[in-house]
Amino acid sequence: MTQQDVLLPAEVTVPLRTVAGNPDLALDVVPETLRPGALDRPVRWAHVSELADPAPYLVGAELVLTAGVNLPKDADRYVRGLRDAGVTALGFGLTRTVSETLPSSLRDACAEHGLPLLVVPPATPFLAINRAVAVALAEAGRHEERRLAEGREALTRAAGGGLGELVAALAGRLHGWVAMVSAGDVLAAGYDAPQPLPSPVTELLATLRSRSGIRIASTELPDGTHVVAQPVYPQATAAHLVVAGRVQRFDSGDRAILAVGAALLGLVGRAGSDSAELGAAATALLLGGPGADALAGVVGSDEARLVAGVAHRRGPDALARRPDWLRARLDTPLVQVLPGPRFYAIAGELGDLDGLLDHGWLVVASQPHPAADLPAAVAETELLLARARALARPLTASADPLGFDALIPPAAAGAFAERLLAPLRELDRAHGRELVPTLRTWLAHHGSWDRTAAELGVHRNSVRHRIGQVERALDVRLADPETRMRLWFALRWG
Repeated sequence: MTQQDVLLPAEVTVPLRTVAGNPDLALDVVPETLRPGALDRPVRWAHVSELADPAPYLVGAELVLTAGVNLPKDADRYVRGLRDAGVTALGFGLTRTVSETLPSSLRDACAEHGLPLLVVPPATPFLAINRAVAVALAEAGRHEERRLAEGREALTRAAGGGLGELVAALAGRLHGWVAMVSAGDVLAAGYDAPQPLPSPVTELLATLRSRSGIRIASTELPDGTHVVAQPVYPQATAAHLVVAGRVQRFDSGDRAILAVGAALLGLVGRAGSDSAELGAAATALLLGGPGADALAGVVGSDEARLVAGVAHRRGPDALARRPDWLRARLDTPLVQVLPGPRFYAIAGELGDLDGLLDHGWLVVASQPHPAADLPAAVAETELLLARARALARPLTASADPLGFDALIPPAAAGAFAERLLAPLRELDRAHGRELVPTLRTWLAHHGSWDRTAAELGVHRNSVRHRIGQVERALDVRLADPETRMRLWFALRWG
């Protein structure tokens, strides 16, 4: 055996029974030290130590071997230290020079604290035990690699059959039940999963959704079922989760298989659920169905934000302009990419807007709106984009702390905006003067000629000329702060 053969990941273990039942070692297990499931406990390594207190130097799951050279008189304290350090078992070697019989105090202490005790006969050197454990661990590692490879292949094949077949294949590989849930813990697909999900599971999912980054969580139900859950794809905001349960604990190999299944579920589930939900929503709207129900079916909420993005600096590359790339990062199927480049999206929960900035997108998000009010959010996002350009950072609209919008009915606000901006829009339509976007940008930059010119890509004198046209068309003076305020809200409401 080469050194490379025994360099295994720390999570590779073998059950104690593999060592205790090895006929070549001829180990005697002291029966009164075994508690239920003791022989199934994991062994990470076999470690020889003659220290009076080896616990501080252990990491857990070891088979500790000792000939009792420095065995303290207080065997109870010695055993408690090993147990608290997470030691799986203690092997006591009988020798003619130290101890030819097993000390009764050690036997009693191991029985008292539930630490499995193995008696090593004089003919079995500790080196033979070390080698046997190393061989068993190497074989376990190879078996784990084969299991993962077979699992990946089987799940990949099942993915071609759709979400239901993939969930069933994952449940078969994990020997338990599996559920994929969307926002609100609605079951998107399942195999033998309890319905409704037990409350400890829903609490686990809520905890998982409150975290960030790639994550996994587990719990144990009152009936002894072990449950593990994780997002179906790493970059998500945990809107979709996969959860699995079974009687046996999930080891590292099981979790690796779950991770493969979660990634495939993210791909297959997104494609399938997007088509189904969008089809249902479009049908409902075309037949005059309620907009709130259609919106909730797609984004998981009765209200949604309008998200708008424009190119930042060099802009997004070809990959970041793809609708599927944006859908995955915004966690919504409702994405429209336009020339410019620019995009609009309707999302229930916001993703990482700062992360999109790193990929060349400057993004803003409106306040949450009901489905019927989403068209009005376009003007809101245009103002946010003008402000975001001035600040060079993403912006998310927050609720008005003064309640100013609530004082003015939407119909009145829209009529005010239409009346005030009508002369400018007429000039823009008739002569292509771009007075409305110039005014919006100029106000967002607090009247800075140079910054407005740089934003619009024109000369500062052109900006001065356009603002002069605005003043003449509206018969106002933009030096008046109240006039600027009224125009800003008109742009917001219009």
